[in-house]
Parts: sequence; structure tokens; C-alpha cells
Amino acid sequence: MIRTDALDQLPVRTAVPALERALDERGAAVLCAPPGTGKTTLVPLVLAGLTGGGPARRVLVAEPRRIAARAAARRMAWLLGERTGERVGFTVRGERTVGPDTVVEVVTTGVLLQRLQRDQELAGVDVVIIDECHERHLDADTAAAFLLDVRGTIRPELRLVAASATTDAAGWARLLGDAPVVEARGVSHPVEVVWAPPAGSVRPPHGMRVDPALLTHVASVVRRALAERDGDVLCFLPGVGEIGRVAGQLAGVDAEVLQVHGRAPAAVQDAVLAGSSGGRRVVLATSVAESSLTVPGVRVVVDSGLAREPRTDHARGLSALTTVRASRAAGRQRAGRAGREAPGAVYRCWEQAEDGRLAAFPSPEIKVADLAAFALQAACWGDPDASGLALLDPPPAGAMGAAREVLAAVGAADATGRATSRGVRMSRLGLHPRLARALLDGADEVGGRRAAEVVALLSEEPPREYGDDLAHALRTARRGGDGYAARWRQEVRRLSQSLGSSKDTGAGPDDAAVGLVAALAFPERVARARGEGAFLMASGTGAELRDGSRLRSAPWIAVAVADRPAHAASARVRLAAVIDESTARLAAGHLGFSGEEVRWADGDVVARSVERLGAVELSVRALRRPAPELVRGALLEGLRREGPGLLRWTRDSGQLRLRLAFLHRVLGAPWPDVSDGALLARADEWLEPELSRAGRRADLARIDAGQAVRRLLPWATGDAARLDELAPERIEVPSGSRIRVEYGGEQPVLAVKLQELFGLAETPRVAGVPVLVHLLSPAGRPAAVTADLASFWRDGYRDVRAELRGRYPKHPWPEDPTTVEATRFTSARLRRE
Repeated sequence: MIRTDALDQLPVRTAVPALERALDERGAAVLCAPPGTGKTTLVPLVLAGLTGGGPARRVLVAEPRRIAARAAARRMAWLLGERTGERVGFTVRGERTVGPDTVVEVVTTGVLLQRLQRDQELAGVDVVIIDECHERHLDADTAAAFLLDVRGTIRPELRLVAASATTDAAGWARLLGDAPVVEARGVSHPVEVVWAPPAGSVRPPHGMRVDPALLTHVASVVRRALAERDGDVLCFLPGVGEIGRVAGQLAGVDAEVLQVHGRAPAAVQDAVLAGSSGGRRVVLATSVAESSLTVPGVRVVVDSGLAREPRTDHARGLSALTTVRASRAAGRQRAGRAGREAPGAVYRCWEQAEDGRLAAFPSPEIKVADLAAFALQAACWGDPDASGLALLDPPPAGAMGAAREVLAAVGAADATGRATSRGVRMSRLGLHPRLARALLDGADEVGGRRAAEVVALLSEEPPREYGDDLAHALRTARRGGDGYAARWRQEVRRLSQSLGSSKDTGAGPDDAAVGLVAALAFPERVARARGEGAFLMASGTGAELRDGSRLRSAPWIAVAVADRPAHAASARVRLAAVIDESTARLAAGHLGFSGEEVRWADGDVVARSVERLGAVELSVRALRRPAPELVRGALLEGLRREGPGLLRWTRDSGQLRLRLAFLHRVLGAPWPDVSDGALLARADEWLEPELSRAGRRADLARIDAGQAVRRLLPWATGDAARLDELAPERIEVPSGSRIRVEYGGEQPVLAVKLQELFGLAETPRVAGVPVLVHLLSPAGRPAAVTADLASFWRDGYRDVRAELRGRYPKHPWPEDPTTVEATRFTSARLRRE
């Protein structure tokens, strides 16, 4: 029996007529409704015609998480007075509960993508609702782009709804072709904000690490909230590990402590969503409870201020979740949970002054995540570079380039980026392309069942108590009775079925099989020991095992999970398997190199015959007679790294380079550019034949750079003969001295004793540029600087004369320096002469 009273209490019902009109007129709409208003439960029932008397339609609701999909389906079935699998069902990876009468099906966005790849028309589906689209998960963005493509080409009648828990819907409206935005007002009660920062200093999060001091503080704030407020407490933490640690610190509180996250058993999830049976509850949750789930009975929120987002280090081949400060938008969503049913309070575990410095919104996943799976989806869709997809944010070019390299390496895409038949099969396994490669190729080597077991471990990282040894984790999962082991077995069945019975054969010990499958998934992370728990991965990144790890004595490992703490030189291994060299060669063969290697290293040419896997050297021997072209290339690399200073530059040759640089700057062509980059670009023109004769650093140091640079002078035009005229090395001054001109600055500099310029009214010029005259005392110390001698004699000389004539009485200091003869001698000597 339909629970009409409950349906009538959902605030979104007032927005339903406008939503239906928008869909009738435009075929697409953006629905903005706060959490708990019924956008996830009432709207699909109305659009399917199950309530309200509208026409019957088949509705597909896409949720970002499995826990949210199950919860939404159960809630809608309850509102209809039914069980899931009747008119409302759900499908998540490895679990499907639908029946012949199902007209509303809730799926994860990943399942929706799989369906679109198999059946672009979505035959039989009339309406698709993408829920929680404001969270900007990559699967949701991709599914929306595919649906818009379908609607614009083959299914114009397909209705689309983007449902958001925020009012920031303008971008989605534009994406849906300027679709109408329908807003539903929620019933919101006032929420008091209590700032509860830690008393002491707390280290900022990095990688997956959260300072234990912060978790202890969060637990104390939960106890404080229980003492100061009524109702249930909802505490937001970044991940499963932090939830477990805070739960341990809440032992003995006068409340039931529940844990909600994607890995929680279904029974626990149901208990949380069903509400309290009488006593108080403390619900420790990840960000899944921000908007995807409604937790009844909550009057208080305790917010740690942290969240988890994906990050990818493309240069090191590492991708993982990382702990970040939650955005202000997330903070508002979390706080709003306290005011759903009555006035409430939110305890924020950070300083109020920090709040304004937080990011406004979470980072769109497409901007920060590993894009290999997205690139494969786009390739299978027929748009390898995703340029034709309607996306709120385009994928970063660098991340897409790295993703396409992965696809090529695992055989999922050809040289043009198009999906291969193998790539299409991979895309339908519901796995990251790396894991799909490990499953398919591993099944041939170790048997389908064992390959599926290892890949299931890799697709959802085991709990920390399983340890860092992947083989040990496999044995623990096989005999385990915890929630993770149950989910693992379910995934193993799914993967085994996807392979078929032909892949069930395989021999060899478990440890070897685990290592091979892990290495097939992450060939760039096969790593050889460097001693004391340190390894070097084929990618070139160092890796370190924790103290006490049973893997520390292994000569080779395949790293499955690692992160690199901020400012750390090496990655920290969290999960790996023992392998041998032959396994490393098999899995990472495409990274292999064997041959002569001549390069610039440690300040000189290193020539050797080498065999390696990526950065891991397998064998090395010195090369006595390397190929001359390789040596020349190494010397050029040295010059690029360390600069032309490797050559022999005398004072004169250095001055020649400065003179040429001055002429190039002032006059331009045909005077050559002699900057480091320009010289290296024209090495063939000025460094030969000396460069080809050189074999090591010492040979470079013997090359006369000045003589070599003269080859760049404009001899062909005849201008080279004017070098000394245009940029003279020395200028003769009135005293008869030839003074060196310094060309290192913006203006040439002439440093000369003041008495040697008596009688000179005009400032000397070089290539039309007045020199900067540094007037020196008889002792050679600076007395004045001028680029206008006439002005100096007229206005500045008097002060200099008054200051220095008493200090240097033996030298001439005439009242009018323009009328006397210049000299480099004392007054006495002048009288003798």
C-alpha cells in the first residue's frame, strides 16, 4: 500500500508540476533541491507514473555510489509499500535486484556507462535522472555527455534530469541546452555554528595520512556534543581508517556508535538509514552522507573539515585518494544535516579565520583524477580525444596524454587512439584498464579464478589489518568473515563469470600468481631492492616499505598501492607482492631497453652497454668505443645542462661574447644571438670540428670558445670587419690611454680617472649608444657616474672637486676642466715635463 502521508510530506512535491512542464516542453531540466526534500525518491516515482496519475514511463536513476543506489531503491519501494525488485529495483556492480514489473531502476553511474556502451539507445528507457550531479564525479560527467550525444542524434525523445543538492546549476543548465532550472525549497531549521579548533598544533594532511592528534580532538568534540546537545550526532571524517580510529576512541560513550561508508555491511547501512530505535546514536560517516543519504534523527553535526579526493602523479605513475581540506560548499552541505528535522548545531573542528580560505567547491574529478578509464570510455564511444563530448570541464591535455599512453601499453587502443576489440572487451569488465589487462592476461598465465581473486583485491584496497603483503591479503580474504571478504568474494564471482569457463586452468603457487597479476596491472611499478627496505620502481620513483614488513627482504616486488608524502623523495608502499626478475621482465617487457647508452651524467660523458626495465638497470658494463654520434649527443646534453661555461673562456673571449650580445641587442641582424640557448641551437656552425673530436668533459675545457664564436660573425655580409668600429674593445681617451669598455650591462661602461677626460665635452658613443662613464678618483675609486659629460663638467664637477682636491692634492683640479689638457700624471710631473 502506497504511503501517501509520507509522500505528501516531501517538500519537492511543490516543484514536480514545474519539472513535468519543463520536460514536456524541453525534454531536459535541472532540478535543484536540498537533501531530504525527496528529489531522489518522489521525483522518479512521479515521472514513472507510479504516483500522481501520470503516464507510465521507465525511469533510470543514476547515483554516484552503491550505498546511495541501494538506499534510494529501498526508500522508494518502502514508499510504494513494496520490496525492492518489484516496481522499483537497483543494479550496482555485482548485485542486481529487479523484476519483470520494475519500471524505476536505480543504478550507479558506472553501471549506466556500461549500459550506454552496450546499447546507446537505452531501449525501453524514457527518463534518465543523474542524481547528485553537483558532486562532479567523473562517471556522472561522462554519462551526461554520452546521454546528450544520444539525445542529439538518435533519441531526441529521451528525457534528461540533472538533479543537484545545490543551487549552483547554471553550468548544468547550459550543458543541457539552456534547460529550465526547477528549484524546490527544503524545510530548513536554523543551525548554530560552534567553532571547535584543536587546542594544540595539528599537522596538515598529506597523502592518506591524518594527524592522530586531530582524530583524538574530533572524538573529544563528539563527546562534548553529546553532553551539550540533544539528538543523534553525525560526524564527518575523510575515510574508513579514520572512522575506525575515532570509533575506537568513543568506546564507553552513552550512545550507539555506527559507521557509514561504501564498505559498510548492508545491515549496518540499513540500520543507520532506518533511524534510532530509542537510544542516542553517533554516526561516523564519510562524505557519502553529505547529500546522497538521509540519516534521520540527527540534531548535531561534528565536521572534521577533511575529505578525500583523487589525485594522480603522472610523472611517477602513482594515483590514489588523498586527504584534502573540505570545500566551503561541502561544509554547508554537512552543516545542513543538523537542521533537517529541528534546530541543530554544527561543531567545526577548525578556526573560524580559516573558513574563508577554503576552496569554494570540490575539485571536479576530471581535473585531478587518473583519466585512463575515462579515455577508454571515450575511445569506445568513438571520440578518443573527447573533443566532441559535452563536458562542463574539458579533460586536461597532459592527463589525457598519459591516459592514452596507458591504453596503448595495455593494448586497449591503437596508434590513433581508437579502441581495439580488446579495449572494447576491457571497457565492459567494469574495471580500470590496468586491472582489465591484469585480469585478461593473468588468466592465461595463472588461471581465471586466481586472476579474478587478485584483481578483486586490487580493485578495492583491503583493510590495513590485512597487511601490505598482497599474497597474505589474498589468504586472509579467502578465510575472512568480515564485510570486506564478503564483498571480495562477490567481486571474484563477477569477474570469474566475465572470463568464462575457458579461463579456469592455471598452475603454480599462489605467491607467484599474485605477483604476476599485480605486475601486469602496474608494470611501471615493478621494483628492485636497493637495500634496507628501499626499492627503485621501473618508473624511476623510489619506494620504501615500512619497518617490520615481510616484504623487506624480497629482491623484487610489484607495488600495487603506494602514495608519496609531501616533500618525500620516495613513495610509501602500502600494498605489494613478491616477484622475481623473470616476472618483472614478462610484465614490463615494453619498458625494456638493451643497447649502448651514452649520456651526460655526474658531470661527464658516461658510455656503457646497459640492459634495463625502465629506470631499473639489470646489467651494465663500460663501453670502450662508443659511437661518435652518441658521444656528441652526450656532450651537447652536458652543454645544455651546465651551459657553455664548460668551454675555455678567457677574459678576451668572454668580452667578445658580451660585445656581440650588445650589438645583437642594439642593431639586431646580422649580428648573432650569443645567448646560451642560441649558441647550443647553432652548435654545428661554431663548435665544429672541435665538438666531434671531443670525447669527455676535459676535451670541452680545451676548446677556445672565443676562437669558435668568431665563426658566427657576419663574414658573408662584410659586417664582421666593422666589429672593432661598432663595439670597440677599448676606447682612447684625451689623455692618450686606451681604456677597456665593459659590455655586461644595459649600457657599455667606461671606467676612467677623471683627470684623463679633461677637455672632453661629448660623451663617447658605441654603436650610437652613449657609454656610461664611471669617473674615478686618482686612487681608482668611484667618484661619479654620468652618461652626459657636458652636464657633469657644468653641474657636478664642482662638488667632486671640493670633496677630493684636499684628499688628492698632488693631482690637478682646475676650476674649468674643459679648458685644460687631460693627463694621467700628477701636477708635479706635469711641471717637470
